[in-house]
Amino acid sequence: MTDASRLAEHRLAQLKTPAAISKEAVRDISAELNVLLADTFALYLKTKNYHWHMSGPYFRDYHLLLDEQADQIFAMTDPLAERVRKIGGTTLRSTGHIKRIQRVLDNDADYVTPDDMLAELREDNLTFANHMRATHALCDEYGDVATASLLEVWIDEAERRTWFLFESGRRA
Repeated sequence: MTDASRLAEHRLAQLKTPAAISKEAVRDISAELNVLLADTFALYLKTKNYHWHMSGPYFRDYHLLLDEQADQIFAMTDPLAERVRKIGGTTLRSTGHIKRIQRVLDNDADYVTPDDMLAELREDNLTFANHMRATHALCDEYGDVATASLLEVWIDEAERRTWFLFESGRRA
């Protein structure tokens, strides 16, 4: 073993958190949680982007709604990352890492109509909830009830956001 590989192994050993689940479970659940974490950051930034660039006759209501939703989304980031560490995994390290694995698509358009903002965020939150359901199923397979429990609350929150965005974007 070379000095460089011994040093790398030593560095990784310092991050080894004892876990009550198998190495395979740590690997698979950590990978899924990291993708969810990347999606969470992407959805947060997209929601804030639309909050900052909202316009039109319902500006105040939409502006406040998106601010509330962005805060709720951001509140997931630390518990998600800490859950990865609690089970013995490692988590995201950079915005580049987020960009490589996020599934929530960015929207860098100069102008997006309020109706399109609400519709896009509605679909993003619906898809996000479905991804969390898939991760929940993985946790069930491995018996990781603590992660599954966190996901249940966040799925409910995503469904509520989806509902509010749907109703806010509906026209009489």
